[in-house]
Amino acid sequence: MVIQGHRKTFILVAVIFILPVLLAKLALEMGWFNRASTNNGQLLEPSLDLSMLDSQHKWRLLYLLPADCDSSCENALIAINQVWVAQGREQDRAEPVVILTDNSDSRPRQQLDKLTGVRLLNVAPQDVNEVFKDVPTDGIFLVDTLDNVILRYPLQTEQQQAVLHSRDILADLRKLLKLSRIG
Repeated sequence: MVIQGHRKTFILVAVIFILPVLLAKLALEMGWFNRASTNNGQLLEPSLDLSMLDSQHKWRLLYLLPADCDSSCENALIAINQVWVAQGREQDRAEPVVILTDNSDSRPRQQLDKLTGVRLLNVAPQDVNEVFKDVPTDGIFLVDTLDNVILRYPLQTEQQQAVLHSRDILADLRKLLKLSRIG
């Protein structure tokens, strides 16, 4: 009788510890939950190599100025500058960069001149096409210190949405800067 009581206790303890492990394995294999993603932008897999256009050992917020700069373009220019300003004491680790080509709209030049932290980069259109082969260029991109374009954020046409969206970019950049010792 005593042996059967110990056996029942042993089986009960084994079930209590083994059952959660088995359920977790089953949940993973069956895909019963959404795997959490900590980034707000679209992860580019594989990442794009930006070294042929710009090689810096800094984090960069990158925007390619289109041929026609509409409201979403103007919002993107404001957003990358706001995110950079919001970095505060970490501003020296990240830099907003606007890529200009021969096809880029010349109208936003005055606005770009007012944005003190934004670096302008003149590049040939064919070089841009080579880097961004299969990725649409209408977005704000986050570039790491090894010149890899890793995240893409869609453009917003409404200014209020652009401000809210820039908070997502800022959150991702702060996480990356916190985890990174480079740049």
